[in-house]
Amino acid sequence: MSGEAMNGEIILRARNLTRYYSTKHSMFEASATVKALNGASFDLRAGETLAIVGESGCGKSTLARVITMIEPPTSGTLEIEGKEIILVDGKAPALLRKHVQIVFQNPYGSLNPRKTVATMLEEPLLLNTDLNTSQRRAAADEMITKVGLRPEHADRYPHMFSGGQRQRIAVARALMLRPKILILDEPVSALDLSIQAQILNLLSDLQDEFGLAYIFISHDLSVVRRIANDIIVMYFGKPVEAGSSEEIFTRPRHPYTQALFSATPIADPKRRKQRIRLSGEPPSPLAPPPGCAFAPRCPQVQANCTQKEPVLETMNSVEIACFYPKQIDMVESDITA
Repeated sequence: MSGEAMNGEIILRARNLTRYYSTKHSMFEASATVKALNGASFDLRAGETLAIVGESGCGKSTLARVITMIEPPTSGTLEIEGKEIILVDGKAPALLRKHVQIVFQNPYGSLNPRKTVATMLEEPLLLNTDLNTSQRRAAADEMITKVGLRPEHADRYPHMFSGGQRQRIAVARALMLRPKILILDEPVSALDLSIQAQILNLLSDLQDEFGLAYIFISHDLSVVRRIANDIIVMYFGKPVEAGSSEEIFTRPRHPYTQALFSATPIADPKRRKQRIRLSGEPPSPLAPPPGCAFAPRCPQVQANCTQKEPVLETMNSVEIACFYPKQIDMVESDITA
């Protein structure tokens, strides 16, 4: 099919993606393997948003780097529009660069302070297209307007902008090649709440205009609830629950998902909800526990959990990796603060 992918069509397919690192603290110690990402599989549909959530260190950002091939996967496959992405001499193919772009968390560190906005926006076109100078500048000016900035901003430098404006510039740069997939790695966490809302509205408008598919990585569940069609909850490098946003937010089944959601503030100060408190910290990636990685912190742990590792299985349209899932019904307003 030519042209833009239709909404609902699977545009990206990941199967068992892993990313392992070999570590060695000293010449007298044996090397160890850190499984930062340990088997992520999902489908991303055109025009929709898939959110990846979890605590710091759960593998969210590693997954983003693997999808963009900033870091190649240790194993697993990644397909875009049915074509498998294979590195050639350590470099990602043009198909990936054209269709997948990323916006990073920190707008202060992701922009080159020595380049003007126009120069940064034209650079992807200079490297990947045959457009001439005037055509590149016209495209940059058009994109500057689309992200809510003014034409005179084109010849200014990053230090002359606020955080929200810099993130708009980062979004504009990511869209210059008109990708079909945008990876958003904590794109609003460094911004004030009022600016967050503006950027989220901008991303929603751009998604509708260009038919973009988003992979939205965040720890902020109130933001995720607002924008996501589907959700993957990750723990210790692996998905533990996955399904539609509505199903997971209103009826979470994995005890980690339940604890994660119970910690989200509610908007009404007169309302109270039960907080599920987890004991301990996530296990060390250098010494993973036997069985389920969540077992040492799980309030529902049983003997079987410490002996065998659960795998994702479908239960009422939701995939869950738990031997003893227990559904908890949540009121929608509890998680939309």
